[in-house]
Amino acid sequence: MSPKAPQPLERVRTARRDLASNRPGYERAPGDFNRVSVPTRDGDQLCDWLVAEDPEVVIEVGLAYGASALAIAEALLVGDRPDPAHSIIDPYQDRFNDAGWAVLDGAGLADMCTLDRKRSQFALADMASRGVTADVAFVDGSHTFHNVFVDLFFVSEIVRPGGLVILDDCDWPAVAIAASYYETNMRWRAEPGSTGTRLRAFRLPTPRYEPRFDEFKPFGADPHR
Repeated sequence: MSPKAPQPLERVRTARRDLASNRPGYERAPGDFNRVSVPTRDGDQLCDWLVAEDPEVVIEVGLAYGASALAIAEALLVGDRPDPAHSIIDPYQDRFNDAGWAVLDGAGLADMCTLDRKRSQFALADMASRGVTADVAFVDGSHTFHNVFVDLFFVSEIVRPGGLVILDDCDWPAVAIAASYYETNMRWRAEPGSTGTRLRAFRLPTPRYEPRFDEFKPFGADPHR
C-alpha cells in the first residue's frame, strides 16, 4: 500500500518548518533570508491573529521568500471557511528568483493563492475600484513613508469594517509614522499581542469612518514602543 499523502495543513506546517530550518533554495545575497523574512516567532503571532479572526479572504503585500505567506496559509487552513483565498501582491518576486512562489507551489497552495506582480499602490487601487473586499490585510511591502501611507489608504478601503490590518517592521520610523496617521485620525485601534515582535495589528472601525477635513490631528509615532 502506498503511503497516504499528507493533508494540506500538514504540508503547510512542514513547509514552514523546512523553510525556517533549511532556508530557501535561492537567496539574493548571503543572509538575505534572515534580513527580509518574518521570523518564526512573528509568523506564529501572525498565524494566531488570523486563526482568532477566522478570515475567508486575506490580502498580503510583499511575498519575498514566502515565510509570512505560509503562516497566513496555515491559519486559513486551520479556519472553518469553505473556500479561503489568499491574494498576494509582489512586483519584485522576480528579484527573488520566484523563491516565495516556489515555496507556496511546493506546499500545494497554488490554487488557494494568487500573485499580482504590480506595485502594491496600483494593485490595491485596482482592487478597491473593482469592489474587492477582504477580512484581513498583511502589509510588508515598501518601507518608504509615502508608499506605506498609500498602501494603508487602499487597504482601509478594501478590508471590511471591523476587519484587521497587520503591519510588519513597525520598528521602522516610516512604517510606524504612516500607521500612526490611521490610528490617530481614522480610528484604527491597536490590537494586543504584538509584544516582542516587529508586528502590529489594528482593528478597523465599525462602521467605516471618514473624518471631516477640520478634524485632522497631528500624528507621529515612537517606532520603539
